Amino acid sequence: MSGEPRGALAGIRVVEAATLFAAPLAAMLLGDYGADVIKIEHPQRVDPARGHGPSKDGIGLWFKTLARNKRLVTLDLSKPAGAELFLQLAEGSDVVLENFRPGTLERWGVGPDELAAVNPRVVVARVSGFGQTGPYAGRAGFGTLAEAMSGFAALNGEPDGGPLLPPLALADGVTALATAFAIMAALRAREETGRGQVVDTSLVEPLLTLLGPQLTAYDLLGELQPRTGNRSSHNAPRNLYRTADGSWVAVSSSATSIAARVLNLVGRGDLAEQPWFATGSGRAEHVDELDEAVAAWVGDRDRNAVMAAFAEAGAAIAPVYDARDVLDDPQLAALGSISTVDDRQLGPLKMPNVISRLSDTPGRIRHTGGRHGCDNEEVYAELGLKPAELALLREERVI
Repeated sequence: MSGEPRGALAGIRVVEAATLFAAPLAAMLLGDYGADVIKIEHPQRVDPARGHGPSKDGIGLWFKTLARNKRLVTLDLSKPAGAELFLQLAEGSDVVLENFRPGTLERWGVGPDELAAVNPRVVVARVSGFGQTGPYAGRAGFGTLAEAMSGFAALNGEPDGGPLLPPLALADGVTALATAFAIMAALRAREETGRGQVVDTSLVEPLLTLLGPQLTAYDLLGELQPRTGNRSSHNAPRNLYRTADGSWVAVSSSATSIAARVLNLVGRGDLAEQPWFATGSGRAEHVDELDEAVAAWVGDRDRNAVMAAFAEAGAAIAPVYDARDVLDDPQLAALGSISTVDDRQLGPLKMPNVISRLSDTPGRIRHTGGRHGCDNEEVYAELGLKPAELALLREERVI
């Protein structure tokens, strides 16, 4: 679109040879800020993400977001002609992002050594279930396994119930953010060294970092954090509370001053005067008493009244939203958090906007995910291939 500012990553080219969620989502983040992302799919087997989640008229909706701002081509890397084209794409690119099982690219003759030979400046970002080395490296890896193995599922759930997996691709999302960050770090290092490098990210390790001090606490204290449901083992009151009209609200009071405002609001300022109230751990030890006070007060009022009272008191609260509420929220509308984008197949559709706002070089959604191989002609013409050559490659099922 003419007149639009250049994205912060304009001039960076990314080749994405990846399926499903973590690596493609990392590439989406780079594309949102202006990188030219070329996504490769197998000529006969589309990215499985096209068939995940809801669809309209047989068209997967998740893929519309996941493949936005990308040029889509088909290529069979396992065939010699496909491997050669892949190396040609890498030769003119800044990043190659892949999530095959470790050793797969090497078996096809397009591993990091071969990529560096044609382009010493290329950053090769590798996402896998368990990393590129170690006894589990060759195992199939998915986000669900990482959510279990990282310790997340063991912490998630009610105290009297079993561990719970999240209802979304949590490990993939966290890994995508970590991978995009690591790619940017490698690109920054390249400015100093003139060389690319390999980025190795597993699905497990980003969640380990997200889970905070639990490993250190076990190492030094022998303590295992228990499942606490919606409560916190470090602070109170922190929970979901049901209002008189059947809605739910979330209350957080990590700061003692905020906790005191909540208790004064609900008519139990006496609890805020207790010596144990001064620390989060002290309040956590009296969580039943604090929860009872807040729940009783909230339960006697409808959501609007509760929200208004908390706002006036300067206490922290948020309504529990579903997708309908998110689309109607005035704060998210003011931020532009939800974007309406014209799609060639489905017409206007809504999706989350770029993840952060940059004042001078903002990201934007230029287009949604398209049809399988829709950019073959454009991308391969940039490599110098003629129509007759493309026709032969199609006949041989290379593209």
